[in-house]
Parts: sequence; C-alpha cells; structure tokens
Amino acid sequence: MLLLQAQSPAYMQIILFGGIFVVFYFFMIRPQQQKAKEAKKFIEELKTGDKVVTIGGAHGTVVSIREKTIVVEVDSSKGVRMVFEKTAISKDASSRLEE
Repeated sequence: MLLLQAQSPAYMQIILFGGIFVVFYFFMIRPQQQKAKEAKKFIEELKTGDKVVTIGGAHGTVVSIREKTIVVEVDSSKGVRMVFEKTAISKDASSRLEE
C-alpha cells in the first residue's frame, strides 16, 4: 500500500503536465495552424483584379501574379504599380476600397 502512495504523486504530475499540454495545444497551437492554413489558401486563390491589403497597409488591386511575387496597382489614376512577395498580402479589401 505504501508503494502505491509513493508513486501516486509522480503519476499525477504526468497527468497534470499532459493536461496542460492538451490545453496549450487547443488554445495556442491549433488556432495558429488553422490561421496559417487559411492565409495560405487565400494567397493561392488570389487572381487578377482582386483588391488586397498588404501587411504594410498598402491598398491596391492585383495586376499580375508571378511564382513568388504579386504586382499590385496602388494608384490607378497614375498607374503606380508595386511588386510584393506573396506572403506580404494580408487580406481581401474589396469591401474596404469601396467605402
């Protein structure tokens, strides 16, 4: 009986650490993985004419898509075009540019 009581706290510590890891996974790691997956899908589905916002805050329209970069027209009246890495595109701005 004494042997079981001496091993019980170590067993409980393992369960406690396992529980902490599970909570950490579901509240920290998994949501971050899902967010990264959604961002990758968004970048892969971009097409010419989409209105986007970069991570730097530049608003514009996608003019062309290359292997690793995207050409974005930021001022259509002057024809100002900028080249961005695909990873620099943050979100869709079609509703924001119309405001």
